Amino acid sequence: MKDRNMNQWVEGILADKKRIAIPIMTHPGIELIGKTVYQAVSDGRVHFEAIKALNDKYPSAACSVIMDLTVEAEAFGAKIDFPKDEIPNVIGRLLADYDAVERLEIPDMTKGRLQEYLKANRLTAEAIRDKPVFGGMIGPFSLAGRLYDMSEFMMACYCEPDTANLLLKKCTDFLINYCLELKKQGVQGVVIAEPAAGLMSDEGCEEFSSQYVKAIVSAVQDNDFIVILHNCGNTGHCTEAMVSTGARAYHFGNKIDMTDALKGCPADVLVMGNIDPVTLFKSATPEVLKAATLELLKKADGYSNFVLSSGCDVPPHTPHGNIIAFYEALKEYNECC
Repeated sequence: MKDRNMNQWVEGILADKKRIAIPIMTHPGIELIGKTVYQAVSDGRVHFEAIKALNDKYPSAACSVIMDLTVEAEAFGAKIDFPKDEIPNVIGRLLADYDAVERLEIPDMTKGRLQEYLKANRLTAEAIRDKPVFGGMIGPFSLAGRLYDMSEFMMACYCEPDTANLLLKKCTDFLINYCLELKKQGVQGVVIAEPAAGLMSDEGCEEFSSQYVKAIVSAVQDNDFIVILHNCGNTGHCTEAMVSTGARAYHFGNKIDMTDALKGCPADVLVMGNIDPVTLFKSATPEVLKAATLELLKKADGYSNFVLSSGCDVPPHTPHGNIIAFYEALKEYNECC
């Protein structure tokens, strides 16, 4: 799989009448192997074993790592809280002014848990050869907000643009380095999670997120490696800015109407989403989840570039009965199409 042309993989999806599903989902795998979230986000082998357990149990068309948006901030020096069974959180504020940003060093790949995440990607790519494996990382705007405090950083974008742009440049340089290292592990793509960019207008998203994401795309995307840009904060107001990045696929959250997302994206890129990870995946009955999934598939009729997915990372303690119902809906739809 490592040498597969990913553009051809995308084109194969576009040409096939059958739908595929690629939910962003790792936490249920952690529970399958009897480990905690903390163990998975701090030990690359546990992380890999969770991905493999899910892959052995469910027919996803690709595998993805945990959507942990603290790894990169930790590498820069941010303090992290590690709950036992929930995703980690950034604590406090690392940067507060231009001078602090100017002094900020771009971390190398030895910092924090980066090596454990690189290990998880490498082990997964080595073990799962019949489908793509997608790494994951935070986007530059979302990372800058976690280092500077999101509210303060949004103010800085308009009141202190030199500070904001310097921090975004440093974040982008680091993320390019990290993504190139992920690529070396043998994965076939990366999901860039840029949810905070949805807090801005389309124009703001373009200026303070998309142009920097585009730099990452230009540095890493090729025939063997694709970028999937995720923005679950987009309600439909910044799809144009997302598309300007040139990513090969776009992943949307449950806040947007998927038909609008599909209309706003070119027909030759993948458009992924957007079953609500909490209200439906975690909290609904299997019957309700299945009905919602079938409804979404039918709404996307006529769009060959639609890929069924969750709206964001499927959370811990999601019932496996709901995951089964999700795939049952996909199977039922494909048998009728």
